[in-house]
Amino acid sequence: MLKRLLRTETGREVASRLLAALIRGLSRTIRWQVLNSEIRDEVFASDRPIIGAFWHNRIMLMSEIWQAGRPFAMLQSKHPDGRLIARTIEHLGIGDIEGSAGKGKGGAQAMRAMLRTLKDGIAVGLTPDGPRGPRMRAGAGIIALARMSGAPIYPVTWNVRRRRVLNSWDRFILALPFTRGVYIWGAPLSVPRDADEETLEALRLELEKRLNDLCQEADRTLGTEPILPADPDPAAAA
Repeated sequence: MLKRLLRTETGREVASRLLAALIRGLSRTIRWQVLNSEIRDEVFASDRPIIGAFWHNRIMLMSEIWQAGRPFAMLQSKHPDGRLIARTIEHLGIGDIEGSAGKGKGGAQAMRAMLRTLKDGIAVGLTPDGPRGPRMRAGAGIIALARMSGAPIYPVTWNVRRRRVLNSWDRFILALPFTRGVYIWGAPLSVPRDADEETLEALRLELEKRLNDLCQEADRTLGTEPILPADPDPAAAA
């Protein structure tokens, strides 16, 4: 019954408003620390659009890292679950780009939509391993987007001391209230327009490493058990 309700416009609207209020209220109970704040300040001091990269399992509170009033949009699946997330983030002030980053017609449409968004001066957020994984392994789509757009990729992550890690494919982190939290910004990664296939693959692996290093730092900072990447899947990366 709940699944049927969430597949209706009314059901998604009610659920998304409740989820947005929960996320915003939860974040306000957390004592946040920002690491590498000079990188954050550099981003917000410039009007240049960027690509924000973060793993799927840390999507819950990622909206809270962004500066209010700055345009930002995220790619979301056309699946009903993706539509619920899209509606939720819209209530949090984040735009929605509908589509899939995978191969095929849908992936090409999503790529064009993201390129238009960046050209309009709006930052774009992507989960390089989502929505199907493998966990914490970067696909090639985000590297292609950076090459075609010229926008730099900024890896970011967060963590909280009190949390639950769900038994899902991505080991989704469910933050709990009244705890310590940390946001970490990573150094930007630029992709040359004339990069060859070997260079593109090296940059994909570098982005994956930087994101995983940030997550390990976030876990060490708050003393939480590390979440390890899944075994790499060459087909998914391709």
